[in-house]
Amino acid sequence: MWRRVSSLTRFVSPTESSSILNQPPSTWKIWESFTTQIPNLEKGGISFKDRIPFITFVLGGPGSGKGTQCEKIVETFGFKHLSAGDLLRREIASKSEYGSMILNTIKDGRIVPSEVTIKLIQKEMESSDNKKFLIDGFPRCEENRIAFEQIIGAEPNIVLFFDCPVEEMVKRVLNRNQGRVDDNINTIKKRLKVFEALNLPVVNYYAEKGKLHKICALGTEDEIFEQVWPVFAACKVIQ
Repeated sequence: MWRRVSSLTRFVSPTESSSILNQPPSTWKIWESFTTQIPNLEKGGISFKDRIPFITFVLGGPGSGKGTQCEKIVETFGFKHLSAGDLLRREIASKSEYGSMILNTIKDGRIVPSEVTIKLIQKEMESSDNKKFLIDGFPRCEENRIAFEQIIGAEPNIVLFFDCPVEEMVKRVLNRNQGRVDDNINTIKKRLKVFEALNLPVVNYYAEKGKLHKICALGTEDEIFEQVWPVFAACKVIQ
């Protein structure tokens, strides 16, 4: 069973730490409380003792089209799609105090503390009867990556990176009109700056390990998926 952790501070990077620790003490306590109150599924959840999970990280800037391609991967190969952004937005929609903190963090263009996102992902993985997971939009920085591997106790089998020009990503995000709080022009520019500064080292790390598959994110949905399909077909994970 995956390992649990009790402290948030050991997984917070210097940059992220300063933005979090400079918040009021009450805010810090809310973050810490959130990570300890997510239900522990070690006794009642599904263990991976008898089935090894096949984990795919799906990386790419906002508007790179990774969500659309995830839908195609799910349909074709039978993966369970876990969108880090969707899990966070679901928590926001719950109108809990934790959701309010997540909302303010996203509005400021900052990254939600790693353990918060990982615990949401872990809960979904452990409660699923699937063993093939697409983790969409995470990790977003090296600190996320290290924390995921330590908390979950596993590395990804495959890492997809949807490479898309900045101008195209901005255009797509502004045109998709999904009513999301993080889709205004100022916030999208902040998100792109954060992505470029923090996510590319993760991309480079997995490229050096031979796990990265770079996908050109320009073209029609079907044209892009033509690049994706062989990656999974070669791993014999066809549904």
